[in-house]
Amino acid sequence: MESICWFSRYHNEPKVKMSQVKQVGLLAAGCQPWNKDVCAASGDRFAYCATLAIYVYQLDHRYNEFKLRAIMSEHKKTITAISWCPHNPDVFASASADNLLIIWNVAEQKAVARLDNTKGIPASLSWCWNAGDSVAFVSHRGPLYIWTNSGPDSGVAVHKEAHSFLSDICLFRWHPLKKGKVVFGHTDGSLSIFQQGTKNQKHVLRPESLEGTDEEDPVTALEWDPLSTDYLLVANMHNGIRLLDSESLSCITTFSFPSAAASVQCLAWVPSAPGMFITGAFSSNSPSKNHYTSSTSEAVPPPTLSQNQAFSLPPGHAVCCFMDGGVGLYDMGAKKWDFLRDLHGKNGIFCVAWSHKDSKRIATCSGDGFCIIRTIDGKVLHKYKHPAAVFGCDWSQNNKDMIATGCEDKNVRVYYLATSSDQPLKVFPGHTAKVFHVRWSPLREGILCSGSDDGTVRIWDYTQDACINVLSGHTAPVRGLMWNTEVPYLLTSGSWDYTIRVWDTRDGTCLDTVYDHGADVYGLTCHPSCPFTMASCSRDSTVRLWSLTPLIAPLVVNILTDHSWDDIIGNTDRAMVPGAPPLLCGKVSRDIKQELDKLSSDVRMKKLKWFSECFSSEAQELTIVKMSKFGGGIGAPSKEERLKNAAEIHIRLGQIQRYCELMVELGEWEKALSVAPGVSMKYWKKLMQRRADQLMQEGNDDVIPFCIATGEVKKLVNFFTSRGQLKEAVLVAQGACEGNIHGPLNSSINHTANSDNDNIEKYCGLLHRVCKELAEWYFQDGHAVLAACCHLAVDNSELAMASLIRGNELELAVCVGTVLGESASKATHYVLELLARKYMTTATWDLAARLLQMIPDNEILLAKLCAYYPGSSAEINDLHEKCGLPTLEECKEFAENAHAEGEIFQAVKYYLMSPEPEKALPIGISYVKEQLSAPDWAVDSVYHILDLLSYIRTDRLILSKCSDQLLKRREVTVPLPIEQLSGELEAWRVCTQSFKAPDESTYASPSEAQKLEYSQLLSRMREEPIKGLEGPDYVTGSNLPSHSDVQISCFTGLRIQGPVFFLEDGKSAISLNDALMWAKVNPFSPLGTGIRLNPF
Repeated sequence: MESICWFSRYHNEPKVKMSQVKQVGLLAAGCQPWNKDVCAASGDRFAYCATLAIYVYQLDHRYNEFKLRAIMSEHKKTITAISWCPHNPDVFASASADNLLIIWNVAEQKAVARLDNTKGIPASLSWCWNAGDSVAFVSHRGPLYIWTNSGPDSGVAVHKEAHSFLSDICLFRWHPLKKGKVVFGHTDGSLSIFQQGTKNQKHVLRPESLEGTDEEDPVTALEWDPLSTDYLLVANMHNGIRLLDSESLSCITTFSFPSAAASVQCLAWVPSAPGMFITGAFSSNSPSKNHYTSSTSEAVPPPTLSQNQAFSLPPGHAVCCFMDGGVGLYDMGAKKWDFLRDLHGKNGIFCVAWSHKDSKRIATCSGDGFCIIRTIDGKVLHKYKHPAAVFGCDWSQNNKDMIATGCEDKNVRVYYLATSSDQPLKVFPGHTAKVFHVRWSPLREGILCSGSDDGTVRIWDYTQDACINVLSGHTAPVRGLMWNTEVPYLLTSGSWDYTIRVWDTRDGTCLDTVYDHGADVYGLTCHPSCPFTMASCSRDSTVRLWSLTPLIAPLVVNILTDHSWDDIIGNTDRAMVPGAPPLLCGKVSRDIKQELDKLSSDVRMKKLKWFSECFSSEAQELTIVKMSKFGGGIGAPSKEERLKNAAEIHIRLGQIQRYCELMVELGEWEKALSVAPGVSMKYWKKLMQRRADQLMQEGNDDVIPFCIATGEVKKLVNFFTSRGQLKEAVLVAQGACEGNIHGPLNSSINHTANSDNDNIEKYCGLLHRVCKELAEWYFQDGHAVLAACCHLAVDNSELAMASLIRGNELELAVCVGTVLGESASKATHYVLELLARKYMTTATWDLAARLLQMIPDNEILLAKLCAYYPGSSAEINDLHEKCGLPTLEECKEFAENAHAEGEIFQAVKYYLMSPEPEKALPIGISYVKEQLSAPDWAVDSVYHILDLLSYIRTDRLILSKCSDQLLKRREVTVPLPIEQLSGELEAWRVCTQSFKAPDESTYASPSEAQKLEYSQLLSRMREEPIKGLEGPDYVTGSNLPSHSDVQISCFTGLRIQGPVFFLEDGKSAISLNDALMWAKVNPFSPLGTGIRLNPF
């Protein structure tokens, strides 16, 4: 992405604009159903192909969950095949219909090699098993090409024998062990087998029912048997599955299936179960397991990985793709889907639109040039003929009988349905290419916009019969258009140039450009109750969610600081004045105001809550989903008739306990448990616990009722937690806290309510722990708001505020902190300070001052703000007056008096706010030098001065005048007792670790000396820090991969995932997370230019 720079009126250094539109979500597309090799796996990763993008998921071992890690998107036409490199788990190859083959590195998330001309569309693709840098591919008619992408023999070669096929090729497979052996499957149902040094066989082994006919039965799947060097498993579309001997060219066995599964589309061997394979079919809801015993003379051990065997992540799992675009990860043991994505779309006519005012009317546009208005029962009301194809239409939201259309003839038309005429009321010419979309403004009557293939968006005024603005900036056809439903001048457009632009239609300014999509942007839409949450869809196969709230930041601050309604809600005439601050003019905001007007108390709290939900779709209470239905376990073990007979004898003799033990040995736990109470309740409970332990070892979800019945809450919570099922763990702990799950029964008659209370208290501690883990899971997944909700659910306000701060949800944190009151006051004040730094820019200094004035004891904070303010003398004095501080000249006088009296801090403070801020530098530096020269200096003795000096305006410092005052390392000997520092660090580490993880095996308890050292360190701290702020920051969207906006971090040298922050040179970039963490401890740029960072 090109850097966007401008120059401040007060500073000469360039500044780089960081994108304001914030990505908050991404919905991945499903898998394409048209090609064969569109799903592959390696280790703990798997990938599948949408039309133009490859989605790579990786297992998060901590939470036992697959997460989207990368989207690879450089193909311009349909991807036809992918194949994972068997020699390098970070590398896979893909081919597409634009005759392009790409080799990708997943770890680096980039293409490492390209072959631009495959001489035909590759139908199947595979790495050569005997060469780590060679990829083989074949088109439908052949031949087989081998591309060596590195080394002295790099280039494309044709396989010597694999060419001149009589039937189209469906797919091919290399043998994993026999070098050079390869098999092709054809559309006529036959196979072609090639082996170096032996006689090759072409078009052999058609299904027996097809011999002697011209019928076709395409080969849908091929896999070499991992237990044999010669056996091959083949599936035909109509004739089922056969196990073939590739040497003798004979059929070993045929597998019969029920008619519902006759059309097998894919199959694979299960590495964890030798001799077993699974199949996927058109009509079945789950894969089918099949088994046979290999009897070849040359048996081989099962391979660790073979072509397209997705069953290595983890063992017993299968990745399956469906014709409707669904992608599933199937657990063969538990017989359930662990991961399932079911997204699909259908082609239709160009546009369909419901009437906003009359829900019984619907309009459609089509390529035949007609815009047809129908009722929902199909009756045609109007039929408007256009001279060319009609691509878009939109109903007016202010006039139920008015509709606009966009046509291929470059014109926009407006029709009035209340008349019988089929002619348009208005025709708006002006575009130089076809018009694809039109949108009426929901807030301004008579205003509509149109997007065209000429790359422009035009704003039309129906009442003036004129184009009132042309928005230029897109470099390709415009497809998506969306008016904001609250701010009348905000318009968003999406284009084939892969970008989304947000416009101020008052003067035609582009407020922001988003580059994250990797292909044409087609559609935009707005959340119905959250007007500043937007969704976009693209040909890159993703739906992305965005927050537009940063574009109206001054409005948010007006709500936080409880300004009058006139500064928040207004009419469209006021909002449309050029340069005027944003105002809310839509239905959502007016509904909120009406509800607030009805309240007599708690108005401010409700105002903050309702507007927070209006500005953010995530700012709502976290609802934990109900426990899903769990699948059954692995089948019971085989039953032996002798043990059955013995068990029947024991039950007849009344030997119930012996009967139960025999039933357990047979695996019939239900029968054993049903009669176990006949022995004793103690025995029944013990048997229940044994069954629960067994199911836990198997990882079987059937353990749940057993643990609940015996009151083993902690064991069940730990079971879910160990599997990463944190929501289920929270549900169990919550149920125990509410008394819905009772602890183990106590047979003693002294059992009282006290033990119940003890259990409740223990369960509450358990709930706190699990909620904390769930919050951490949400936080690391880029959902700081949901993490805060988890903490709030158990009244942990400190950690809730810390989550919002570390997620940079500062405005929301102020709202939450205000509602929480005194318990979160310290964190709220810190957030207000960070938020004020965000607004320390030319146009919003007043907002920063108002935020700081909400903090008690704010004099020093306001002084720092005024010291850094770069305005003229009159503007500075005006800000001083608003902050309740002396004028420039008064500050100079106060500074001189304080310096004369030896009050260094006051002298530095007032000099910074005087007309001569540079005079603060020598005074402060001299003081710091003096302090550092003392043998017993401490950070606290110099921090307050250095903190003040960090707000000096570096543009006022002239190096030639100030260099003699700079603190030079060679001039000051700083005594650093290394051994003492090491001891203090170790004491801090050991003592803080004891609070976090006392149960871990690696934990070592602190010594008495370390405890004493730790207590001394705490006593030296000025105040207790806010809990939960340690650790990395994760802003919303941190884990969402971008298609095209690729930036490399100057900190790590790696590709930046999530939002990017550009440094002042316009080239260097770091992640927004790194920028936030840096700015909280060091306000100046890491480039050493003296410029303050403002990533907030």
